[in-house]
Amino acid sequence: MLSRILKDKFGRLEKLRKAGVNPFPARVKKHLSISSVLKDFPSLSKHQRPIYVVGRIISRRDQGKLLFIDLYDGTDKIQIFAAKKELSKFDLWKDTLDIGDFIGVKGICFKTKKGEKSIRAKSLDILAKSLRPLPDTWFGLKDVEERFRKRYLDMLMNLEVKESFDKRSKIVREMREFLWKNDFIEVETPMLQPIPGGALAEPFKTHHNALGQDFYLRIAPELYLKRLLVGGFNKVFEMGRIFRNEGMDREHNPEFTMLELYWAYQDYEGLIKFTEKLLNNVLGKKKWEKITYAEAFKKYAKKDLSKIKDKASVDDVFKREVRSKLIKPTILCDHPKAISPLAKSKIDNPEITERFQFIIGGVEIANGFSELNDPIDQKERMEYQESLFRKGNKEVTRMDKDFLEALEYGMPPAAGLGVGIDRLVVIATNRDSVKESIIFPTLKSKK
Repeated sequence: MLSRILKDKFGRLEKLRKAGVNPFPARVKKHLSISSVLKDFPSLSKHQRPIYVVGRIISRRDQGKLLFIDLYDGTDKIQIFAAKKELSKFDLWKDTLDIGDFIGVKGICFKTKKGEKSIRAKSLDILAKSLRPLPDTWFGLKDVEERFRKRYLDMLMNLEVKESFDKRSKIVREMREFLWKNDFIEVETPMLQPIPGGALAEPFKTHHNALGQDFYLRIAPELYLKRLLVGGFNKVFEMGRIFRNEGMDREHNPEFTMLELYWAYQDYEGLIKFTEKLLNNVLGKKKWEKITYAEAFKKYAKKDLSKIKDKASVDDVFKREVRSKLIKPTILCDHPKAISPLAKSKIDNPEITERFQFIIGGVEIANGFSELNDPIDQKERMEYQESLFRKGNKEVTRMDKDFLEALEYGMPPAAGLGVGIDRLVVIATNRDSVKESIIFPTLKSKK
């Protein structure tokens, strides 16, 4: 069935070429968006000025000497009315145009007898010939992975999917504008790092042939951004791709987008207030409830945090027994030192850190803390993490002597924040998985 359809479409392609028509021209005439045509339709139809529009054919109806085409350009759709007595090369277009083709149409705006806003075609150009048929109804709805694998069809056949990515773009722009207005500057730091650090995650490893050295795709930009605080910047942020060699589920994709910011002369209490404003600017005003890590442990896991001897295992228990129960907008604060190797300890309890997380619907969307700037304390924590690495834990923070040297030159008191953009978009668009907020999520190759 498909092979016959493909053969027919290639036949129509050849017919266009024999008629001297280039089915893939390099130039497109100056044109109006369909949304602007519909907006100015009363004026355009009144003055009968010829206009030119472009777009993809999403449906066509053949009625002998008349041809009706629905044209969509990404902004809106409009009906094209083509009559044999008015459109040049009518028979050629009638025989060769398919649903999925891109065309340009010059014509006059008018309303049909049924009152539908239309364009009466005077001339037509083929802009790109489609060689595969679009699905009548998107079969990918029955095969979720196929939707992700062929996202271009998913967006084409399901407008709400495209709209969700339009909203993602708007969210990213609004976050950048919010930070710029608050005097943050945007920077770029290395994605290839000689030592992975700044997060608890297993990295992807690669090799640079010219240098003869192994590198790691970054699991966080944190340690490089902190170097910029040492260098004299007071407010910096980076929004970019992060890579973590971890499992995949509704909250995790090995390649994702993260916002990280660092603010000199600020602490975690001030940053909590700032984060509320940043997130409410995207999600709408939320009432965030505040609870300490120990309180959440006792309330939901029914365990006394102070009596757990293996502090390194605390985070696993939290993820398994506590986080999924934090449904309402929640600010979780004061995390154990053992799972917060880069956060500053509280003055009244050195085993607890000035750290916070913003959680909603059981999903962490932001993580921040007062940054550790004591090089001696930082070295001790990195040595402890390195000892765990030597015992087989591939997700701990590694010893980074270059970063420790930078700290020894002096880093001002500061607070830092990381926001998972993909998870934030999931919440903002009412989706179920980060795969719905990443245009092309990671998938296993088909055999």
